[in-house]
Amino acid sequence: MIHTYNVSGMSCDGCRTKVEKTLNAIDEVHAVVSLDPAIATITMENHVPTEKLQEALTAVGKYTIEMSHFTDSSAKIKKEPMEKSIGNEHHQHTGEEMPNSSTEYYCPMHCEGDKVYDKAGDCPVCGMHLEKVSESEKKPAEKPCCSSKKESDKKDVSSTAIAPGKYYCPMHCEEDKVYEKAGDCPVCGMDLVKAPELTVEKPLYTCPMHPEVIQDAPGSCPICGMDLVPMKPVDSEENKTYLDLLHKMKIALLFTVPIFIIAMSEMIPNNPLLQIMDMKIWNWVQFALSLPVVFYAAWMFFVRAWKSILTWNLNMFTLIGIGSGVAFLFSLFALFFPNVFPAEFKTESGTVHLYFEATTVILTLVLLGQLLEARAHSQTSGAIKELMKLAPTEATLVENGKETVISIHDIKKGNLLRVKPGEKIPVDGKISEGESTIDESMISGEPIPLDKKKDDAVIAGTINGNKSFVMVAEKIGSETLLSQIVQMVNDASRSRAPIQKLADKISKYFVPIVVAVSVITFFVWAKFGPEGDALIYGFINAVAVLIIACPCALGLATPMSVMVGVGKGAQSGVLIKNAEALENMNKVDVLITDKTGTITEGKPSVEKVFSTNNQEDDLLQSIASLNQYSEHPLAQAVVNFAKTKKLSLIEVKDFESVTGKGVTGTVENKNVALGNKKLMEEVKASVSEEIENKIIAEQKLGKTVSYISVEKTVIGYVTITDAIKATSVAAIKELMSQGIEVIMLTGDNKNTAKAVADELQLTSFIAGCLPEDKLKEIKRLQAEGKIVAMAGDGINDAPALAQADIGIAMGTGTDVAIESAKITLVKGDLQGIVKAKKLSHEVMKNINQNLFFAFFYNALGIPIAAGVLYPFFGILLSPMIAALAMSFSSVSVIANALRLRGLKL
Repeated sequence: MIHTYNVSGMSCDGCRTKVEKTLNAIDEVHAVVSLDPAIATITMENHVPTEKLQEALTAVGKYTIEMSHFTDSSAKIKKEPMEKSIGNEHHQHTGEEMPNSSTEYYCPMHCEGDKVYDKAGDCPVCGMHLEKVSESEKKPAEKPCCSSKKESDKKDVSSTAIAPGKYYCPMHCEEDKVYEKAGDCPVCGMDLVKAPELTVEKPLYTCPMHPEVIQDAPGSCPICGMDLVPMKPVDSEENKTYLDLLHKMKIALLFTVPIFIIAMSEMIPNNPLLQIMDMKIWNWVQFALSLPVVFYAAWMFFVRAWKSILTWNLNMFTLIGIGSGVAFLFSLFALFFPNVFPAEFKTESGTVHLYFEATTVILTLVLLGQLLEARAHSQTSGAIKELMKLAPTEATLVENGKETVISIHDIKKGNLLRVKPGEKIPVDGKISEGESTIDESMISGEPIPLDKKKDDAVIAGTINGNKSFVMVAEKIGSETLLSQIVQMVNDASRSRAPIQKLADKISKYFVPIVVAVSVITFFVWAKFGPEGDALIYGFINAVAVLIIACPCALGLATPMSVMVGVGKGAQSGVLIKNAEALENMNKVDVLITDKTGTITEGKPSVEKVFSTNNQEDDLLQSIASLNQYSEHPLAQAVVNFAKTKKLSLIEVKDFESVTGKGVTGTVENKNVALGNKKLMEEVKASVSEEIENKIIAEQKLGKTVSYISVEKTVIGYVTITDAIKATSVAAIKELMSQGIEVIMLTGDNKNTAKAVADELQLTSFIAGCLPEDKLKEIKRLQAEGKIVAMAGDGINDAPALAQADIGIAMGTGTDVAIESAKITLVKGDLQGIVKAKKLSHEVMKNINQNLFFAFFYNALGIPIAAGVLYPFFGILLSPMIAALAMSFSSVSVIANALRLRGLKL
């Protein structure tokens, strides 16, 4: 059994540790205590009275513990008339109100809400021991306040899931812990990310002339009579975060670049800057320019570093904060007190070498990384937003013969809704009156619109053709298929564990080691250094250790390779969203690919026209002329095919479209019909056994076949197919040769899927897949330890693209698929996956090389900076050499990263 208790009296993490340790010392108790909010979650095999817990805590401090039980003091506590087994007695509740002064008991699990009992015993639902309702628990409990926490109002551990509007750490350091306000993760220091809203907001309307008029439905202004217009949406929070970081990045660059130029000019023979001013003055200029960078643009990094030290959750920000902070403080001290330093540490001009450029460059690079992170998170939630856009905000309600425009939030099950030509279908339901052609490609991923008639189902977010119909609302709100897809995309994107950055892993060991070496250096020099200057030498060399370890090259190692690699990919039509995508792509061993629009062109086209009298062009001219009056996509495919053959269209009389069957008309005084077998039966056209066998053979290949009859005799047929892209075969063959298993998942029928799989020489395919089926298949493969890439182009692919370790979208597909994916192939060509795989491999190899360069100079420089060569050779690492080493490591990293520009994909 699990109980939750409020704990008061804790003011720091030490208090929390003491309370947790004391509770865990009690037999059969396992306690987890949090400081903010101050609660204890206790798991116990047998019920332990609260009094016993309180007794244990009183012995170690002024702590109080009580069962977490909240009731509304304005509400009356009632006991319903139910027979409950309490202890060994049967008690009949009367349902009468119990006075608050009497002794009452409740279930700590609140199995039946706030129901209370007038005797002690066990809960009849869960069997837990009933707790006594204290006088304090009959009032709204106040949340304990921890005086040492200034941001205590940010966290909300009562939530066990990432609810829309809440904030969470993208690294999931504390699993599903959420926060009420934006801020930094207390564990890793990353910016908290806001979980997107999963419901369409109810639109508000205002008058363009009188903005004070705001309504939740369209209409006219009560003041001037003008039509109300939708209010413009405000910028999203993710966009505000990105813009704020972008502003800080511009400030950092504006001041960092001049500092870098001034500092590096010292390495130029006959420094031209010295002809303008003395280096002492230039040092003051560097100091002035560094202030906006340190105390405005990048101040948040020092705050995060300080938090990481307080909590001992050492991370990249610890490394950045210590390195850049010490470099800045050292430079500040050297600027104000240059005479304190020995001559060995001064330049020819008598000034101490400063590290303002190291400070600002490091901070600017880290700020760039944060900017890219903010952009990535904004684009991730953008997939949800794109899906939300599919749902219309309004619908036309048909009631008592009148049509009224209402918000989709006001739709109730059973409402009759009018859907006009070109409109989006508001909710799931079925047609009750009329017929039309519905484009469901955004849901199904299949390009061919479907003919719909009375009693056929329609789906929210799909687009009506050129006819009007009335539908019955059957599923609304979160019940619609579109809402379920939105939820799947959200769940999949939140469940994916981010890659732990290599720099963070290294920093956990690197930071304490460097700090320890620095401290040891100080004490050794203070003890054995030159008499009179021992403390100065100790301080300078201790600082030198920290400066030489400052991760300037480390900050460049990954961003430089990623930026160059991403740029190279863009030139080749491969758009990569972030570094995580590059790393995952290099590890992929299974590729899941959709068929339509991914392997195939994604649009219907005529494969061939067959005629029994070998007059295919004449027959094509007749059916194209017939189809010129139809808006159906299959008809358009026939017309386009005729145009490619430069056939002219002729006049048609008595044209008629037969819903769900085909078209008929009179062409050159002959009755012509084009459609399925049901249409042939309707026009009473005869079909020879030879043609019937040919058509069946085509259908077994999964192709769409339309009969062509002239004067009630079928004399041919037209085969319409979704052609396989010319590059798909070679691309899949190349991927399989690299050891990647390729599996095709499609919503098409088995015949079509098998035909495509055979042509591609694929051994694995699954037909008839719904969006959730694709999602399940990816999860199954991931459970087997596979690294899965998913390539798709439709909305139906969005959940799978989000769940996959690496989602790959066709640039020719929907915005939602592109937003859900980590890699987008602009040309919609599977060869792009081959390029992405090669690019990923080369970039990751390049990053590993950069990390070697970054740490090689540190590993070599730290012992020298500590003074290990001084007893033997009298050599100390001067600041100039330290700066040169850092610069050389950075140059090595940049030069190595730029090699990627010559990569041939």
